[in-house]
Amino acid sequence: MWNETAIKCLRDEAQALLDLIPKLNTDFDRAIDLILACKGKVIITGVGKSGHIGAKIAATLSSTGTPSFYVNPLDLYHGDLGVISDDDVVIAISNSGYTDELLRIVPSLNERQIPIIGMSGNPDSLLAQNSFAHLNIAVEREADPLNLAPTSSTTATLAMGDAIACCLVKARGFRETDFAQFHPGGMLGKRLLTKASDVMHTQELPIVSLTTPLPEAVTIISQGRLGICIAIDNEQICGIITDGDIRRAMQHSKAEFFSLKVEDIMTRAPKIVPPTMKIAEIDRILNNNKIHCVLVADENNHLLGVVDSFSTVI
Repeated sequence: MWNETAIKCLRDEAQALLDLIPKLNTDFDRAIDLILACKGKVIITGVGKSGHIGAKIAATLSSTGTPSFYVNPLDLYHGDLGVISDDDVVIAISNSGYTDELLRIVPSLNERQIPIIGMSGNPDSLLAQNSFAHLNIAVEREADPLNLAPTSSTTATLAMGDAIACCLVKARGFRETDFAQFHPGGMLGKRLLTKASDVMHTQELPIVSLTTPLPEAVTIISQGRLGICIAIDNEQICGIITDGDIRRAMQHSKAEFFSLKVEDIMTRAPKIVPPTMKIAEIDRILNNNKIHCVLVADENNHLLGVVDSFSTVI
């Protein structure tokens, strides 16, 4: 019943975002350059819905390596302007570009020569005229059926903030590991910071020698929980046998299977990782090689443990 209204809303907002593309100009480049050159913080301010969107943009910038926070312009006007230093950059958001509460702080910022990046739907507004760079976030109409509630306009503002963040991430060479340091409590942060040594199996490892008969190796694999056995010779890792290797050996060698030894069928170049490798990278190795575990060894190729696909699930 309500699907048509919802579909129209989503289409209108999607179109509003596409309509932003022709509005990108040299001011956008200037805005990015201002932020990259900023030695202080990025202060974002706006009233009402613009303020809510501004807070989200500040959070996105902070989490991607640009120290930022949101401040209500009323608080700035009534004594909090001191939080803005001469090394900061201000992003001021107003859909009309004439929001009185926001414009009140502009003269003080201009007097201190603090760069203002204005975001509004009116490139001729007072906010635009008093900005070092102006980002046009105009929309043809709101997605709201009454064309009153901020819907397409707030979506456009949010997307412009994301576009800024994406450019800064690329310009700064921000990496996954950098992101993880700002999100240590989240799943991504844990995966990017957790090392092999934190999750590897170390107890009762299924170790065999090169000359261990295959029937005995089968028993060792079956008794373990990893589906493998590891061939060690002179305390060095020499190879690995998986339960799949056992099945293939039984199929191809048939009666001769019981006379075979570990060294006859083992994989002689198993995937070995250092204990410091992050599990996110181990996950890539497992997926790219279509295997279910890697061996963990020190610099002398001494076995330390095993990390399997279940260990990397956090």
